[in-house]
Amino acid sequence: MPPSSPRRLSLQQIVEGRRRAAFVGRTAELDLFRRNFARPPEDPRHRFVFHVRGNAGVGKTSLVREWREAAREFGAVTAWVDEGADSVPDVLAAVAAQFTEQGCPLKALDRLLATYRRALHDAAGRLSADSEAATGGPSPGALAAAQAGLIAAGAIPVVGALAGGIDPAVVARGAGGLRAVFGGRARQQEEARLLAEPVGVLTPVFVAELDRVADTVPWVALFLDTYERTAPQLDRWLADLLTPGRYGELPANLVLTLAGQRRLDPVRWGDRGRLVADVPLGPFTEEESRQLLTERGVVAEPAVREVLRLSGGLPVLVSTLAANPGAAGEANATAVERFLAGESDPVRRAAALACALPRRFDEDLVAVAVPQDGPHAVPGLYDWLHELPFVAEPYTGRSRYHAVVRAPMLRLQRTGSPQRWTGTHDRLADAFAARRDAAAHGVDPERLWADEPWRRAALDVLYHRLCARPRAALPDALRAGIALCGQQPSAARHWARTLVEAGEDADSAVLRDWGRDLLAAVTDHGPRPTAALGLLLTRAELTDRDRAAALVARAWDRFRARETDAALSDHGRAIAVDPSSERAHHGRAVILRSLGRHEEALADLDRAEEIAPAWAWVVRERGETYRRMGRLEEALAVLDRAHALDPSDAVPLGSRGLVRHVLGRSEEALDDFDRAIALWPEYTWALVRRSRVRTVLGDPVGALADLDRAEELSPGLAGTEGERGEVYRAMGRYEEAVACYGRALALDPCYAWAHGSRALAQEALGRIPEALADLDRALELDPGYRWARAQRERLGAVAGP
Repeated sequence: MPPSSPRRLSLQQIVEGRRRAAFVGRTAELDLFRRNFARPPEDPRHRFVFHVRGNAGVGKTSLVREWREAAREFGAVTAWVDEGADSVPDVLAAVAAQFTEQGCPLKALDRLLATYRRALHDAAGRLSADSEAATGGPSPGALAAAQAGLIAAGAIPVVGALAGGIDPAVVARGAGGLRAVFGGRARQQEEARLLAEPVGVLTPVFVAELDRVADTVPWVALFLDTYERTAPQLDRWLADLLTPGRYGELPANLVLTLAGQRRLDPVRWGDRGRLVADVPLGPFTEEESRQLLTERGVVAEPAVREVLRLSGGLPVLVSTLAANPGAAGEANATAVERFLAGESDPVRRAAALACALPRRFDEDLVAVAVPQDGPHAVPGLYDWLHELPFVAEPYTGRSRYHAVVRAPMLRLQRTGSPQRWTGTHDRLADAFAARRDAAAHGVDPERLWADEPWRRAALDVLYHRLCARPRAALPDALRAGIALCGQQPSAARHWARTLVEAGEDADSAVLRDWGRDLLAAVTDHGPRPTAALGLLLTRAELTDRDRAAALVARAWDRFRARETDAALSDHGRAIAVDPSSERAHHGRAVILRSLGRHEEALADLDRAEEIAPAWAWVVRERGETYRRMGRLEEALAVLDRAHALDPSDAVPLGSRGLVRHVLGRSEEALDDFDRAIALWPEYTWALVRRSRVRTVLGDPVGALADLDRAEELSPGLAGTEGERGEVYRAMGRYEEAVACYGRALALDPCYAWAHGSRALAQEALGRIPEALADLDRALELDPGYRWARAQRERLGAVAGP
């Protein structure tokens, strides 16, 4: 007898085998699902429901199919249903058919479903016959009532097929309307109840059949895909299905998987959290993308990098581009079709594409992107956008599209209509410019980039100008970066990232290169902008004024890092490039003053004031220089003038307050410090100095509160702890004072003032040797410390030889 030939594979089996062979990545998600089948249902770690969620195109369906195969490996009987079954009877029929194919028929359910379909058919036939017999058309009232009835019936998932298949006019003309269909015309009581409440009749039978099958197999696994579309019809039913006692007891070896774009409804699923494993699915990692490309034969590194850049790791784009790495337009169109598959209105689809252009949007920006006074207006557009699954942060005023959705939408628009692309970006830039200008009210022009609302709007202006005209807008963007680095260097990464994003979205190589290099420079050097400014100085085509501004910004950064010589050099180069740069003269004066070179500092301030006589900052620095030189009356007069030039600047008030305190005018000093801190609540220097004045005025509680606030704003400063020691010493709490001075010296061992002040606290405690040692150390650190020398001589005389 000849051996039997192997069973021939079907076409579908061959296609499925090829699909599985092409599946890559998602190792962690596959392992999570497999481990669940290795745990008994009694294990607290076992999950009965898996919910895979993510934007269109991230590969939810592919993963669910792999999960189904994994369940079969553990002996599960399975069923997979998508949006093709959008009512409970449809779902039950699909499950029953697939169980039958696997040798586990649900016979009782099949019989009841057959009865249900026959009853629906008979009801439809009865309506049709009544319609033919009727004469004349239905009254408007009868038609409205029939339409309302059908809508209500359609809201019940199981009667959707009937309601959607019959013309409301037919029902309105039919004798008895819907009542005849769902009650009076049914020939048997069972069919009447089945038509009236099919969920309540079918579901208990389904549960009993599942329980019977579950006794014969290790596992039962049900998979509901595209759940974002079927949830309106199925969500309540499924939640009720899991409620004890509602439809009967489900078998413990049942695992249910839902795959959709949105999170589960917290109202229905919130108290079932322990049953559900939430599996958010994002784009492919670079490793997974490369694996897929290798499987498809795309191995040339330039082609691989281009696919990685264009796809953003979105599996549908990686797969499309793997088939043809040069087909970016086709890939974008494919992706966008996926994202907007549920929307057939072409006007709304166009509006959704246009609203991808702003990086973040609110209702006003939506109206700019899609003008609502033209022929393409979309009523309720803003609310509708927030129904889309890829819109994040809804109703925060800063909503945004998910990045992997937004990128192909942008590319499709840029290549499809360059003119519309430019026009929309121009309108958005103008809208953000208006916001930027409004945010400038009440902000010091010298600190605009340090103001977060102004800076955010200004960077959005740059982004849209760059997207509209990359090369033309680049010089202004680089110039803005220089100003930002000078005023708020910690925000330089946001500026560099703006160039990166504009380069990607506008497909501009020059913007991408600049943004990438600037971002790397900022990232490598932390919050310091030195390297980024160096790039601008060596590579950008800058005017002399811009070059001087970049050198001044870098000089300030180097001065803050105590790189004094380098800072002086940069200021000198700035003056050589642009002798009329008042900022370069002003900056060099501040550094020279810090080195004790007061006369040279005053000479630079003279020149700066010649160039910009009304610039309050130059005047205030002259007053501060006089203060440090001990020329207190002159300092007071100049600081008065600085305050008059700019009453909103807190710094002249702080400096004047200290001058008045030294002159013994403590009440006036306190008033200056109060006004300075009211203008600038984070003015740490003034808080510490005000604590000193409050101590003198007998307010130690207020002094300590100021120091607490200063420590909160700028933790770990030796000066704050030193001043705290002064407060405790004035209160006679000498041990606490010594401890504070000790902490200050631990932070700064070269803090001569703290050594001198601690000596007095030690003396008060009778520790004369310790006091003398502190004074000796203070003089060693600062030989010109005359106060400490006088105290050393006094205490030495008291101590004797």
